[in-house]
Amino acid sequence: MKKIIAAGIGAGALVALGGLAPANAAEDAAMLSVLHGVPGLTVDVYVNDELTLDDFEPGELAGPLELAAGTYTVAITAADAADASDPAIGPVDLPLEAGGNYTAVANLDAEGNPTANLFTNDVSEIAAGEGRLTVRHVAAAPAVDVLAGGEAVITGLENPNEQSLDLPAGTVEASVAAAGTTDPVLGPAPVDVAEGTLTIAYAWGSLEDDTLQLAVQTVTGMHSSPDGVPAGAAGLVATNSPERVFGLWAAGGIALLSVIAIATAAVRKAATAKVER
Repeated sequence: MKKIIAAGIGAGALVALGGLAPANAAEDAAMLSVLHGVPGLTVDVYVNDELTLDDFEPGELAGPLELAAGTYTVAITAADAADASDPAIGPVDLPLEAGGNYTAVANLDAEGNPTANLFTNDVSEIAAGEGRLTVRHVAAAPAVDVLAGGEAVITGLENPNEQSLDLPAGTVEASVAAAGTTDPVLGPAPVDVAEGTLTIAYAWGSLEDDTLQLAVQTVTGMHSSPDGVPAGAAGLVATNSPERVFGLWAAGGIALLSVIAIATAAVRKAATAKVER
């Protein structure tokens, strides 16, 4: 059955990340959220060959994390691997620029092979009365159309691409269908496009294996003046608490979504060690 699920941030992830977070936000830091979108694969994560996160499962998300700008080498292995010598994904380099806002995703490519992608989140100012909707295709599935109210608003979206729209704030009845069709493989479900907020919808999983799922991430703080929130890492830290960053939406009593994480979330440990040196 095609599923639309709600997933919480793992308690273990919160404990680990909380211990790695800096006491004060740095204006030249990067913001990183991480999402685990590979069905059936519990992972360990190594950063620069050091085990930093243990036994993370599909359906988890963490962040945003504040990291020193730089490049982090991440290898994702099967759970309880002895070391990073035989990764399921990677090693991959995550280049993070100062002031950037990113989401790293472990997912399946269009052919069903595990891979990883780093997306840059568009946190530029949004016009008053509007919100931004970004749709990312990270599932083992052909090209898709995104429908709003039964009409295609995004067409021919392929893995691992994304498309964005600035829309009037409100609720959109959204669904995902194979390109050129209107028969949903995900949804329909109400998606709240909030004013001054970036809403990111991810289609992940596998169409062939019947594990397609939908996750949504929200990033606040892009209001235009006079309702604006200060830009940059400090402003985003203030508005993107875990309770606010990842919202849950319901459709007919079924929780629509929220949040998933790949174990690369623990890159914070490597970043902290680098800063202290």
